[in-house]
Amino acid sequence: MSYPELDMLIDGAWTKGSGAPMDVINPATEEVLGSLPTATDADLDAAVEASQRGFDAWSAMTALERQKIMEKAARYIEDNVDRIARDCTLEQGKPVLESKLELGFVVDAIRWYAEEGKRAYGRLIPSRFPGTRLIATKEPVGPTCAFVAWNFPGVNVIRKIAGALGAGCSIVIKPSEETPATAIALARAFQEAGVPDGTVNVVFGDPAAVSSRVLASDIPRKMSFTGSTAIGKLLARQASETLKRCTMELGGHAPVLVFDDADVGTAAKVAAAAKFRNAGQVCISPTRFYVQESVYGDFVDAFEAATKAIKVGNGLEEGVQMGPLVADRRLPVMQGFVDDAVSRGATLVTGGKRIGNQGYFYEPTLMKDVPEDAAIMNDEPFGPVVPVASFGTEEEVIGRANKVKVGLASYAFTGDGERANRLGRKLNAGLVGINSMSVSTPETPFGGVDESGYGSEGGVEGLDAFLRTKLVSETGV
Repeated sequence: MSYPELDMLIDGAWTKGSGAPMDVINPATEEVLGSLPTATDADLDAAVEASQRGFDAWSAMTALERQKIMEKAARYIEDNVDRIARDCTLEQGKPVLESKLELGFVVDAIRWYAEEGKRAYGRLIPSRFPGTRLIATKEPVGPTCAFVAWNFPGVNVIRKIAGALGAGCSIVIKPSEETPATAIALARAFQEAGVPDGTVNVVFGDPAAVSSRVLASDIPRKMSFTGSTAIGKLLARQASETLKRCTMELGGHAPVLVFDDADVGTAAKVAAAAKFRNAGQVCISPTRFYVQESVYGDFVDAFEAATKAIKVGNGLEEGVQMGPLVADRRLPVMQGFVDDAVSRGATLVTGGKRIGNQGYFYEPTLMKDVPEDAAIMNDEPFGPVVPVASFGTEEEVIGRANKVKVGLASYAFTGDGERANRLGRKLNAGLVGINSMSVSTPETPFGGVDESGYGSEGGVEGLDAFLRTKLVSETGV
């Protein structure tokens, strides 16, 4: 299976850089897909300096001119979706249908930010002084930088690039070294569309070395990060040295509350589909299941049936519903969660081990009667392992749902409208889905609370994150 040539994009030129290359591995076959160039300090400095020139050119364009270029990029991706989706599946492992759906989101996000950039409105403020006009305006914050995780090679990257470009900013972005081809394809779309040189820069390398070098520069005025809470805290400290504004999309550990007045069969079916999407490697994946006692057995039976029906395999094969984990390092993590829960009294219903010895496949796994002190009830699993526990009262389960420090997404299933309203208010998360797992679209804010980070991507909030406010007080002469 062919895989594209890999390059970095610095100041409008595709380059191999000067760093030592890295192998990119297919997680379904463990084969080497390609050789990824990496950046030295000199390459990173060149990218950052280019982003200033790119900002000067891009921000000088009208919002309408920028929108037209971004629309061309969206069309480029649409025209090449089959190729880009295949490369995404090769390097990340998800089924190719999921890759195509992800690219659909990418296209929609580009168009959303491109259009919303034309609506970065300011306002006139009534003045207390005669002959004076007070004008509050929005302007792009400046050159920006971003660092993103591997689980959504398209969505994670485009939230940063499209948000920055829609606001009139330039960007230096370091995608994951494990999933580079998708990010490169998106950057190529913007180059083909005609963004000025230096507006979009893509670099790769050792994550710690790249981020520390880029963040030490005074040129980027904003940083956006998608990844773990631990790394997010480190980057926020580094960004604070130059007072960069930050958007932090960090870890999650989403509870699912299933009440006895819900349609239990539908809840199990919907939740299972969401859980095993991308092999559970989703920051908003449902990860802790709490089911009311009177319907507990019915839910477990329905979820077991849905789990056993999942077809696992190479994401390029027809009919596959779940691919491998992204890397071999994730396999012992999954086994550790299962072994720990069982040792504490949980019952393994189905799954619970690696599939075969080639590729990083792990069985869709369901455990019941999982105690609250099990590691998986407290730490984000980021994989296809499902813990289920029972609960008695609404007050009790809300307390259990809110006990973790991360608050990205929470879900609940209920047929009681008043309870739905209460849950929407009381669940401590930035995203709450009631009888739905759909909490992420280009036009809605996406972000968490507490140690899930701060700031939002998507919606008007996502554009505003790349804008700053200026007051102009003008007195007539």
